[in-house]
Parts: sequence; structure tokens; C-alpha cells
Amino acid sequence: MTAMIIPYEDGPLVVRGDFELRTPEGAAIDPGRGTVALCRCGKSAIKPFCDGTHRLVGFRAGTGRDTPAPRIEGSPDREHRAA
Repeated sequence: MTAMIIPYEDGPLVVRGDFELRTPEGAAIDPGRGTVALCRCGKSAIKPFCDGTHRLVGFRAGTGRDTPAPRIEGSPDREHRAA
């Protein structure tokens, strides 16, 4: 399964490709299409999908990480940097 997730500045997460959407309990959510926009602002009336409300509420978010990625002890990346 391959998917691409793109965080749009001040907007949704756009998911493209081969993906599954599920509830926390594991029930399938039919996306209805191969590309979906997922709400990041928490105000959408059709969650988990975006309905554009982020523009009305002034939602602000960047396109990258706000903090460094967490590192797991003993991960190959961590060992490589330590050498």
C-alpha cells in the first residue's frame, strides 16, 4: 500500500494513492475517491474530511514539522549519526 500525504499550508492534509481510512476501532471509512482532504483544524462539519472551514476560522499551520522528529534509542539513524 502506497500513499502520499501532503500538508497544505493553513489547510488540510491531502492524501493521494493507495490508502485505507479507518476509525480508531478499525471500521473502514469509505473515502469515496482516490484523493481526499483530511481536516486539520478540527472545525469541519464532515470530519474526518475537510469542508473548507479552516479558511473561515483562521486556521494556521505550516507544511513541515514544527519540532524535530523523535528519535528511538538504538535506531539505525541514531547509530549512524553517533559514529
